[in-house]
Amino acid sequence: MLADDKLGATREQFELPLPEVYREAFRAIEADPNNELVVAYLGNKVIGVQQITFTPHLTRQGGWRATIEGVRTCSSVRGKGIGTALIKWVIQRAKDRGCLLTQLTTDKERKDAIRFYERLGFQASHEGMKLTLR
Repeated sequence: MLADDKLGATREQFELPLPEVYREAFRAIEADPNNELVVAYLGNKVIGVQQITFTPHLTRQGGWRATIEGVRTCSSVRGKGIGTALIKWVIQRAKDRGCLLTQLTTDKERKDAIRFYERLGFQASHEGMKLTLR
């Protein structure tokens, strides 16, 4: 699913078996109590994924925040509420962990995703910036 769109197709490497770099990432996420991978299934088929990272901050009086990354739904189930269920789940998970803020970024080219997140209450309150290191 990470490679199943115009942007992901240029960034991800989908082949079987998966390249070792993905396995290393899974192991690192699994070992970190402040990272979680969430997977949605329909029967035995994976239909959605997202990653949550919990981070303590000095700002907001030392509050924790949850960062949502890598949200994807299988193209065959888009528009059926799976993405909404994933995001609502992570918002509740963040509340349960005592987070004061839930945040995410999405590429400016993903206009549908931006509208989706806005419908769920997210606001474009900051200008996000990234620097690719390799």
